Amino acid sequence: MSQVPPFVTIQDVADLAKVSPKTVSRVINNEPLVRADTRVRILKAIEQLNYRPNLNARGLASNRSFLIGLFCDKPGDYLSDFQAGAVARCRESDFHLMVEPWDVHNPDIQRQVDTLLGQLRLEGVILLPPLSDNETILNKLRDAAIPIVRIAPKHSLSASPSIGIDDYAAARQVAAHLLNLGHRRIGFMLGQPEHGATEQRYLGFIDEMRARDVPVDFDLVQTGNFAFGDGLVCAERMLRAASPPTAIFASNDDMAAAAISMARKFGLNLPGQLSVTGFDDAPVATMIWPELTTVRQPVAEMARVAADLIIQHAPRRRSWPEPVPRHLLEHKLVIRNSTARPIAR
Repeated sequence: MSQVPPFVTIQDVADLAKVSPKTVSRVINNEPLVRADTRVRILKAIEQLNYRPNLNARGLASNRSFLIGLFCDKPGDYLSDFQAGAVARCRESDFHLMVEPWDVHNPDIQRQVDTLLGQLRLEGVILLPPLSDNETILNKLRDAAIPIVRIAPKHSLSASPSIGIDDYAAARQVAAHLLNLGHRRIGFMLGQPEHGATEQRYLGFIDEMRARDVPVDFDLVQTGNFAFGDGLVCAERMLRAASPPTAIFASNDDMAAAAISMARKFGLNLPGQLSVTGFDDAPVATMIWPELTTVRQPVAEMARVAADLIIQHAPRRRSWPEPVPRHLLEHKLVIRNSTARPIAR
């Protein structure tokens, strides 16, 4: 019979590293005020002994849960990528991530949030759009004194730490790409109105068109709510117009995929008779043909930064520093086969 390996305690780690158990605890919790050489010695001892903290005991001793909430509107590719990045960062510090979807149109949402916050001690919450601007959830979290990190908020940017990209600049890049190819009739698909990114991407498109003295046909501006189904409806309206577009700029990849699907139904040659661009560089962007020209967001890195802000802030239990952290990460325009110079239909 194989022998059960001995249970390694924090005292064992302290003895091997020749420090106090309290110093080991500081390193485990990523707290400051530990010398670099001491931290390295402790980490080597943890690795040598294969020490794994007892999270229950750790939480009881420190009156902490080591649990971060990720609140979202609905599942999707964006959530999947974001969750993977946040989980990776949490595991590095022995934190756990709890994903909680919310239906903000549910009349019972206030009671549901109260119940969750009463049952769990959250170290902090990351809010994905549009929840990053939902006053009901924001107020409940603030009343419970739970730190908040918001992703791509639309309002009150100084109220709490936020993370995103420059959606406005990215949209101008996409519009410039289409204009440089020679397109002048460009349709635009808006996302959900409550998303901060929807407004910024639309403004970027409009301002680039105006900067080039290219008129915008507002009959070709349709609201697709970031959804494939709504994108199909938008694309059909545009393509049935008396003077249809030669390009469609969809403000996410699901709607762009819908535009490509509808163009196929109309028998159009892509990208010659219709160029299509998206936004996000979700997996669908390379699953369709032609592969999609789109803006790549560093979603996993955004998640890591958000989780790290809470992990680093949690032990201090103070207000956020001034100015409140606001991180704009780099985006990239990825040019693929869905865009080309227009040809006559």
